[in-house]
Amino acid sequence: MSNAFAALIWWVVPLTAVIGALGYVIWVTKIQAKFENETTRSMGQFQRFQSTFRDRAELDAKAAIEKEKTEPSA
Repeated sequence: MSNAFAALIWWVVPLTAVIGALGYVIWVTKIQAKFENETTRSMGQFQRFQSTFRDRAELDAKAAIEKEKTEPSA
C-alpha cells in the first residue's frame, strides 16, 4: 500500500464520519419531528379505521339481542 493511499484513507474515514454526524444532527433537529407527526397522524387514521369495525360489531350484537327479545322462542 502506498503512502498516498494510506494518507487518503486517513482523510476519507474522518470526513465520512463528520458528514454522517452532520446528517444525523440535521435529521434529529428538523426531519425527525415531521416524520413522527406523520406517523402519529397515520396511526390515528388507522385506529379510527379499526374502530369502525368495532362499532359495527357492537351494533350487530345489539341488533341480535333485540331480535332474540322480539322473536318468540320455539
